[in-house]
Amino acid sequence: MSALFDERLRSDLADRRLRLAEAVTLQPEAPDYRALLSEVDAALARMDAGTFGLCETCHDPIETDRLAADPLLRRCIDHLTAGERRVLEQDLELASRIQLGLLPPCDVSAQGWEIAYHFEPYGHVGGDYCDVVRPDPQGDTLLFLLGDVSGKGVAASLLMSNLQATIRSLATAGLAVDELMTRANRLFCQHTLDTHYATLVCGRSAAAGAVELSNAGHWPVALVRPDRIEFLDSSGLALGMFCGSEYRHQHLRLDPGDFLVLYTDGLTEAQNRADEDYGTDRLAALLAGLARQPGLTARELTTACVRDLAAFRDGAPAADDLTIMVVRRT
Repeated sequence: MSALFDERLRSDLADRRLRLAEAVTLQPEAPDYRALLSEVDAALARMDAGTFGLCETCHDPIETDRLAADPLLRRCIDHLTAGERRVLEQDLELASRIQLGLLPPCDVSAQGWEIAYHFEPYGHVGGDYCDVVRPDPQGDTLLFLLGDVSGKGVAASLLMSNLQATIRSLATAGLAVDELMTRANRLFCQHTLDTHYATLVCGRSAAAGAVELSNAGHWPVALVRPDRIEFLDSSGLALGMFCGSEYRHQHLRLDPGDFLVLYTDGLTEAQNRADEDYGTDRLAALLAGLARQPGLTARELTTACVRDLAAFRDGAPAADDLTIMVVRRT
């Protein structure tokens, strides 16, 4: 565990202790507050002793994502009691249901556009961010977003939820996507550990076929036309790296039948049994073949990508979250 991570957790715990101590003073008859205050004091004492973050059974480090979500943990997953394992499983199942509830509808069709996606977390929950927002229900624009928060598991999913709330709070302000990304970066920086960041693609589509697209350190977006495939590179740093970062956007115009394909590294960095990466070359070849099929829908293209990935892996296990989003001009 890094010194910076430990310092941020110490600051967070110290702040929680002040609030708990105040609550105990106001409600001295509340035993839960006193018990929780004792746990926080014990965690701060472990920090002073240099044993914070070490399993009290095997003395190996506790999983970082679990510790970030709950700094009061004392045991790694391998040494939880049977009761603790049941509670953890129940919490993860609930977290999975909550995360799935945050996703947009699987297929969106509005204002001359259709959007489909495939979301597959590596575990119960994941750090991939996928959303479709209609800033003004009476307007003709759609915001589509796909990103990847650093890390995996519970901690990454919490940061993903924080990022989604930030974006949705800004979406109704009528900002251009570059200004939206700049403000989201500033807010994400202020409320996130310095060791975490998020790559993100944000697009705004209009009924006439125009698209504003901004890419903050994410994989290139594939622009798929019947006669060619073009990969649109990132135009800025990942969110959370520097609070003062500013972002640019590019203007596109899609004709009916054109696609944008967004994806996370669960696609391009997936490996087969020979430890070969799926890669953008294979993706480009697949998209080139699909682009020549007349009337192909966003859902059909999404499904074809997932099937091709499964054929490539040939049973090799996944190692990361996977999200694919397809935006089609109808």
